[in-house]
Amino acid sequence: MSRVAYVNGCYLPYAHAAVHVDDRAVQFADAAYEVIAVIGGRIADLDPHLDRLDRSLSELRIAGHPRRAALTVIANQMLRRNRLQYGLLYIQVGRGAPSLRHSPRDSAFPKDVRPSVIMTCRPLDFSRVAARAASGVAVATMPDQRWARVDIKAVSLLPNALAKQAAREAGAFEAWMVDREGKVTEGASTNAWIVDAGGTIVTRPLSSNILAGITRQVVIAQARGAGLKVAERAFTVAEAQAAKEAFFTSTTGGPIPVVTIDGKPVANGAPGAVTDKLVGLYRRHLASFAADPEAALQVLGG
Repeated sequence: MSRVAYVNGCYLPYAHAAVHVDDRAVQFADAAYEVIAVIGGRIADLDPHLDRLDRSLSELRIAGHPRRAALTVIANQMLRRNRLQYGLLYIQVGRGAPSLRHSPRDSAFPKDVRPSVIMTCRPLDFSRVAARAASGVAVATMPDQRWARVDIKAVSLLPNALAKQAAREAGAFEAWMVDREGKVTEGASTNAWIVDAGGTIVTRPLSSNILAGITRQVVIAQARGAGLKVAERAFTVAEAQAAKEAFFTSTTGGPIPVVTIDGKPVANGAPGAVTDKLVGLYRRHLASFAADPEAALQVLGG
């Protein structure tokens, strides 16, 4: 079946979907987005993702966009039209393109503009995610060169892309950003975690210099519910390399063990017991959104 995209009120063949050349998401990265897991034909954690999208749009002062109920209807239509069972839904809302009557390119917000809404979805091979969770991955550290408001999930991701590419060229799967004090902020597309010598799970506290990950939020709640200690504080690269375990989280992967950082093994260089427990808890969380949770759990890796 051909893939279908949604652009500004129209469901279109994916290959024909486009926005105006003057759309401010194209010209100024003036848009926010969300990536959401689809499990067993249903959207996982939709409400917290839409809450975060609302916050991002408020911070960017983008108004007049479709509200939660409309976005939910469109999102479910996208799953139906694409017959998507397991994969990812992408939602982007931007300031839009100015009227042709006011064509000069201007950084200031145009007055005669309607927000632009894009949705796409695509399948995700969760067996590959499960393989990474079983073996662990390498991380390379990079200076954090992003703007000062990364708590806004904006589409201005060039520094993230450059860091991710540098990490891949260094033989690592993910980049961990490091601030001027030598402390890890987060990954290029993930939140960063360690398990310290006392068994406490540690991740950086929320502020303007990290994104409030939805999976981060879920994992903190699950860990505490399982009786594990969680501390929200910053940690250094050296502390991460000396930790009992390290991992990162994202919507696309859930918790993924980190087994080397800048070529140095974390503990024995293999996934640890705490991370394995969190992987299992998160899989069950995702599976709970499906009509058949047991079948979904098998797809997710058991």
